[in-house]
Amino acid sequence: MRDGLKEFELLDPEMIAMALGTINAESAGFKPISEFRSRYNTRSTPFDLYDAGTSRGRMLGNTRRGDGPRYKGRGFIQLTGRYNYATIGAELAVDLEGDPELANDGAVAGKILACFLKKKEDSVRAAIGRRDLHTARKLVNGGTHGFDRFKSAFDTIMNRVSEPA
Repeated sequence: MRDGLKEFELLDPEMIAMALGTINAESAGFKPISEFRSRYNTRSTPFDLYDAGTSRGRMLGNTRRGDGPRYKGRGFIQLTGRYNYATIGAELAVDLEGDPELANDGAVAGKILACFLKKKEDSVRAAIGRRDLHTARKLVNGGTHGFDRFKSAFDTIMNRVSEPA
């Protein structure tokens, strides 16, 4: 993760706290993980609610049968959907669309997280500046899933940074 943040010039305390808080919310074990089946992604077969022809599938850029399970959430930020795998993969020069499992490689997952944060950097920084952590979380997750874990890690890091030496 640090290499990714360094590559995208996001090594200040706020963005490190944002990254670590995000990882804590998405994969509390601080390991990139694959999305679990849930009522939000599965009706009858795994990840069929993400498949081509469904409303979620269209939003995710899934165009072929089987794209739902193939492009399920992975990594530190749960990168999801053919469009996101192709777009972020191209930006990182990694064939995520061709080999979606690469999103769970630690180094790649760190770069995906950093790339995503860089794209949202101005909005994330503005939200953090207002101490609006709900909005900061939504900018990465689209909602507030794992917000308590996110806030706990974010606050712990920022409190450590602000402690007198």
